[in-house]
This record gives sequence, C-alpha cells and structure tokens, in this order.
Amino acid sequence: MTATTTRRAAGIRAESHTPIRRRRPTKRLKNTMMGIGGWLGSLIFFLPVAYMLLKSFQTETDAAEATPKLIFTPTLGNYAGVFQAGFWPYAINSLIVVLASTAVVLILAVPAAYALSIRPVEKAQDSLFFFISTKMMPVAAAIIPVYVIASALGVLNTLGILIVMHIGMNLPLAIWMIRSFMQEIPEEIMEASAVDGATRWRAARSIILPLIRPGLASTALLCAVFSWNEYFFALNLTNSTSTLPLFMQKFLSFGELYTAHIAAAATIVSIPVVIAGWMAQKSLVRGLLFGAVK
Repeated sequence: MTATTTRRAAGIRAESHTPIRRRRPTKRLKNTMMGIGGWLGSLIFFLPVAYMLLKSFQTETDAAEATPKLIFTPTLGNYAGVFQAGFWPYAINSLIVVLASTAVVLILAVPAAYALSIRPVEKAQDSLFFFISTKMMPVAAAIIPVYVIASALGVLNTLGILIVMHIGMNLPLAIWMIRSFMQEIPEEIMEASAVDGATRWRAARSIILPLIRPGLASTALLCAVFSWNEYFFALNLTNSTSTLPLFMQKFLSFGELYTAHIAAAATIVSIPVVIAGWMAQKSLVRGLLFGAVK
C-alpha cells in the first residue's frame, strides 16, 4: 500500500507540473508580443512629433519638398523668426489663462465632487448628468449667445472672457474625475475621523485632500492641456493678439512658404506641455490608476 500510494502521489505531482511547463512558453510569447505592440504604438505616436522636429531645423525650401530630407544642414533661423514675430506676449496671455482657469476649476470642482460622493446631496445622479450634458452641446451652437452676452458686458477681446469659457469647458470633466477619486476612499477612514471628533472641514483638509493628491494633479494637468490648446473660443471671442494657438495662425499662408516656421512654432508651444507632463508623470499615473487595484 505504501509503494502504491507513493507512485500515485508521484504521478499526481508529475501531472500537476506538466501544464505549468506548457504554459510558460505561451506566457512569455504573450508578454513579448505585448511589448512589441507597445513599442510599435509608441513609435507610431512619436513619428509625427519627430517629423515636426525635423522640419523645424530645415530651411523653407527643404521643408516644402514632398520627399522628407534626412540629410541637410540644420538651422536655428526658424526659431529666431518665431521669437521675432512676437512670441512672448502670446505666451504670457496663454499662461495667465491656463493658470487662472485651472486654479478656479479645482477650487470649484473639489467641493462639488465632495457633495456628490462623500456627502451625497439629493438627486446627485441628476446633477452629474447635468454637468456632463454641458459637454455634449456643440460649441458652435453656443458661441453666438456667448458672443452677444460678452459684447453687451463689454468683455470681448479680453482674457477674462477666455478664462470664464475655459472654466466652463473644464469644470464638468474635473468634477467627474475628482468625484471618482473621492469614491475610492474607504468609508472606514471617514468613520474613524468622525469618531475622533473631526469636523467635515477638518476631514476634507487633513484626510481627503492628501489622499486624492495624485488625482488632483492628473485633473489639473488635463485641464491645463485642454486650456493651453484651446483655439475656437480664442478665435471668436478675442482679437488676433490673444493666445498661442492664434499666434501660430501667423505662419499659415497660401502665398508664402512657412512650413519650417510653423514647425518651429509648434515645437516651442509643445515644450511646456511636455515638461509639465514629465514633471507630473508619477502623480499622473497614480491618479489615472487610483482605485484600479484594491
């Protein structure tokens, strides 16, 4: 009986180990294919950026050729031309609009998200639907009444109207994102703070805000990027000396060659967004994955 039991146990161990050995090559192949797919996807996304960067160092004659030239004499004249065209006033205006609108959005979105998640108000789902429904309306349909109201108030061609419109543009997104982060906070933490006698303001300031800091960073970064790249409101509500998207319009002409100049301008405009994303990448990843694994 002992020998039979031993042989059976050995057979069971052999059978249990056999599938594991068969699965290992399949798992390695799957990981390899996923890695290759990730690199290919990154390369596809990076190719337009590399093409833009390449054009920015070429002369207008080389940049206008249909076949891309990989061997050429690089020049910094395009970047010098961008700064000579009056880059800094547009950059300062864009910076003011982005910082002001993003700060106001966070100030308004945090208490709104708190009221829709930690301490839900009545008909919270209806409020959420109202917020997101404002993103569904075509912006072209809203520009006429906005233009009439702004003209009556005398705020056309000012940065104030852009700040207000960017707040309205980013606020629904910020509320939804911050609410999703707050919903991942365990209820036990809030109950423990209530038992310790912490007020709602103290709990929000000392517990909730530190816990959702990565979510706030990712929300602020997305809102800032949307505000930095916004073109429609700047075109229709301000004059030609407004923000950087309108500055790039200077180099769009059918009568002259401005391919290299607009590539240089686009590269310079993209640098602040890249730097901000690189500096906040840890908080951005943590914010986007907040609550994904419990």
